[in-house]
Amino acid sequence: MSDATNSPDDVSKLPAATPLTRAALEIDEYAATLGWDLPARLFALVDSAALRKADPRIAEQLGLGDSEEPGLTPVEQDELPAGMELDKFLGTIAWPDAVAGCALVVERLMLPPGSEQSRPRNASDAQLAEWVANHPKREEVRITAAVLRNGKKEIALRLRSKDVAREVLTGPDLVPGLTDALLATFS
Repeated sequence: MSDATNSPDDVSKLPAATPLTRAALEIDEYAATLGWDLPARLFALVDSAALRKADPRIAEQLGLGDSEEPGLTPVEQDELPAGMELDKFLGTIAWPDAVAGCALVVERLMLPPGSEQSRPRNASDAQLAEWVANHPKREEVRITAAVLRNGKKEIALRLRSKDVAREVLTGPDLVPGLTDALLATFS
């Protein structure tokens, strides 16, 4: 496991963002340093203050300092099993009580609004995937979905065509199916 913090002008310093938004942006920034065309990545989100109190040595190794400001520390988990469908994998996760939330980074193809009007009728999943992959207006995106046990959710969405931090979109409802699947890992 490794933590996702490492930038001096870190997004976690943004005063206007909630701890969950800061965590999603921090993970997005970390994923951006790794490049594109990578498998999904899973992170546990741990309350930073609780981690500093419970294990000061690990908190120091992660660079958490002595700040009492509320925050979440992303801790990358082991790689997801190769070949396992994401929804099936998420169904196998059980988080310990010390984990306040989780985040998942995935890359997908998205189509602009209105594209579904030209969707092939009665197409199989494979045919739909091919249609999306060949659609002239498709957009490659990296989605960082983050949720907390209490139901709060946040998405950071980065378009490959606008691969800079200032172009990252955020919002709790950008990819509701993914955040709902992550929330289910706490049930």
